[in-house]
Amino acid sequence: MKLLEGAEGIRIALDSLMANKFRSFMTILGVLIGVASVIAMVAIIEGVDDSIKGSIERLGSNVIFISKYPPNTDRSNLSDEERKRKPITIEEAEVIKEQCPSVGGVSPENHYQHPSGNVAKYRDRTVDRPMFFGTLPDYERVNNAYAAQGRFFTEGENQHAARVCVLGYDLADGLMPGEYPVGKVVTVNNTKFTVVGVMEKVDISFQDNANKWVAIPLNTFSKLHPWKKNLWLSVSAKSSDLMAQAEEEIINALRLHRGVPADKDNDFAVFTQANLVDLYEDITGTIVVVMVVISSIGLMVGGVGVLNIMLVSVTERTREIGVRKAIGARRSNILLQFLVEAVTLSCSGGTIGILIGLGTSLLITSITNLPFVVPYRGIGLGFAVAVGVGLISGIYPAYRAARVDPVVSLRYE
Repeated sequence: MKLLEGAEGIRIALDSLMANKFRSFMTILGVLIGVASVIAMVAIIEGVDDSIKGSIERLGSNVIFISKYPPNTDRSNLSDEERKRKPITIEEAEVIKEQCPSVGGVSPENHYQHPSGNVAKYRDRTVDRPMFFGTLPDYERVNNAYAAQGRFFTEGENQHAARVCVLGYDLADGLMPGEYPVGKVVTVNNTKFTVVGVMEKVDISFQDNANKWVAIPLNTFSKLHPWKKNLWLSVSAKSSDLMAQAEEEIINALRLHRGVPADKDNDFAVFTQANLVDLYEDITGTIVVVMVVISSIGLMVGGVGVLNIMLVSVTERTREIGVRKAIGARRSNILLQFLVEAVTLSCSGGTIGILIGLGTSLLITSITNLPFVVPYRGIGLGFAVAVGVGLISGIYPAYRAARVDPVVSLRYE
């Protein structure tokens, strides 16, 4: 019986919607916008989440990073002790290689940024703002990235500070499209280097210039930029099972080498891809909260719209309510009818909002090349919120309709 009453309530609600199409659309617009923004926001964030986590995982499950400060450090809010930290040096890279048996390779990087931006040139072609850094031959093994053309430079070339370089895939394509780059001479910041290799293309979403860089031997870099002392170290454990052991060996070796007292914290940072994922999740968690709050404003506006139109509907249909009561309809029947009508209104807006939100996120991901992820959590949340808005906004008007006196309502004009 209740099921039949509910179906009849939905039918009456839909008839009311169709009879006042424009008013109904304006009523559900707030719900529609709120739900669409929630769906689009969740879909985009989940797509970014999948892309960035995949990129971090491609860094390797057995890679440990060492730097002067952790990646989330606010450089403007350092203590005096933190400001006085010694740089990470090539000597410390050698210490790790020699004293840590669980370590399979060490890849230091020393980066340089020209004051007006790095410039790479080949003949009449120029690529602006590539990354420019010095490293060691272990770069390939540690970063699990290998030369697609030619080779990486050798330890001998590093020892002799040879003017050779390896190019990132996009940089080589920008300087020498359609040409074989190995053996060509490129100019980086007015210094000439012979290209010995071009790296395979890598997909790292959070790094715009992941394939736009020039790597030279670390000794060559040190001769060109002797004042640049601070390094970033990427260290690979011999296996993923030895990660914890390798990390402990690195910390002990660096503390001893840097003379850190037993009662002091490390004056360097050691972290892994798991730490990078945690850091990213902290950032996106805050973004999600902010965007949900913003999206909820649209839902609040939608709720007020549904409440207002339902109160108007009760007033307009006072005589109809009186007739229904006169022929035997109970308060519960009237209450259910108007409650179902409110929920139908908001759910209509929610359903359209879900479709628009999915379409919007699909359009954005196609433009940005992010993976499209169907946000099942967002769809469930959006529809649940739409139902909730309908229930909350419909309770008071439905209660007013149920309390209408049939004798008074029959005389209502």
